[in-house]
Amino acid sequence: MLGTSDEALCRGYDLAMLDLDGVVYISGEAVPGAAPHLAAAREAGMKLAFITNNAARTPERVASHLRDLGVEAQEDDVVTSAQAAARLLVERFGVGARVVCLGSEGLEQVLRAAGLEPVGAEDDAEAIATGYGPDVRWSAIMRAAVRIREGLPWVASNADHTIPTAFGVAPGHGVQVAMLRDFTGVEPVVAGKPERPLLDETVRRVGGQRPLMVGDRLDTDIEGARRIGLDSLLVLTGVTGLAELVAAPEAVRPTYVAPDLGGLLAPHPSPSCEAGEHRLGGWCGATADGRLVVIGDGSPEDWWRVVAATAWQHLDDVGEPVALDGVTPPSGG
Repeated sequence: MLGTSDEALCRGYDLAMLDLDGVVYISGEAVPGAAPHLAAAREAGMKLAFITNNAARTPERVASHLRDLGVEAQEDDVVTSAQAAARLLVERFGVGARVVCLGSEGLEQVLRAAGLEPVGAEDDAEAIATGYGPDVRWSAIMRAAVRIREGLPWVASNADHTIPTAFGVAPGHGVQVAMLRDFTGVEPVVAGKPERPLLDETVRRVGGQRPLMVGDRLDTDIEGARRIGLDSLLVLTGVTGLAELVAAPEAVRPTYVAPDLGGLLAPHPSPSCEAGEHRLGGWCGATADGRLVVIGDGSPEDWWRVVAATAWQHLDDVGEPVALDGVTPPSGG
């Protein structure tokens, strides 16, 4: 079920590919402990790459924001879905190709940096690139939709249906992608997670022989890692909580689970299983009448490992998630 690492992950893996929102920061504010945990991982020899599906912000802006939060980061440490999209376009159409840019200034700058020529929705072009852009005009979307339906090749930076904002969870670029797909009947080439171009671009830019994906979302971070055979660490500081974890099908299950980025600095034992009971570090997990039961005492990290192993075994055996009546994570977890 879960992977096992006898040494700290920062020593067993040479590159951490870190999702940002929900992992390093939440709504722009640092996750407690994130900066010192990342500094310690880097001190142990682990490279850090900060990756994001958000195509609106340039790597320079992302790195500056991270430094403001106390996280050491340079522009070259940041890899965006816009950069992955630009790579796909250069590989197919070559440097100098004219590309309709339907997105923000961040997407436009990245396309230029890759040697492409961003143009408007009505200009001659060899392809179209789309990305999140709150100020994109409806008239431009209409023109782009017609051109995609007429055969203009289309690369989408990402297909995230939601985006966190100061006023709540709002529609993301994936909503626009779905609309264009429905209208045109065309499936775009997607650069961002869970597709592999962004992860490949990260390894290409930052380096690393044994990368580890670190994220808070099962359906992008963890699924993306599993698709290309990478190990992953799920941290529970973002959108995934107890209910989502116990209901995770095999395709989106992480290799490791930790309450926060401190999980990079520690070994990861996995629970033993005997007679339907999963045991680790003083905790014992089992199911009774379809309900999860966890007894004992120990660290929050081991509690989450026992819960994951017990719940996933139940899901695989029964076909439905275990009930969580009365189950509460321990303090500090």
